[in-house]
Amino acid sequence: MAANLILAPEAEQELDDAADWYERDRPGRGVKFLGRLADAIAAIQRSPKAFSPYRSRYRRLLVRQFPYAVIYSYDEPSDTVRVVSVFHASQDPRKLDDRLP
Repeated sequence: MAANLILAPEAEQELDDAADWYERDRPGRGVKFLGRLADAIAAIQRSPKAFSPYRSRYRRLLVRQFPYAVIYSYDEPSDTVRVVSVFHASQDPRKLDDRLP
């Protein structure tokens, strides 16, 4: 289990925006989204190397029941997971180019 978790400010903003949108769309749905996202992040922390490689230095996990992926890196020496994006699957992946060197 990864001892450290860092959420990039951009990832925090993405998850807040998504939760707000879902909550406005249907009350209670934003809370459900946050719960599924928490489940995904907990799974990443339990087994940070278990999920699909994404680009050269990152991995991703799809959020159950929602069209989002958690994009993260794992630094084994420091035992740190760094979530860089909570990315909606319909977006152009090139949107991440500046954030994922």
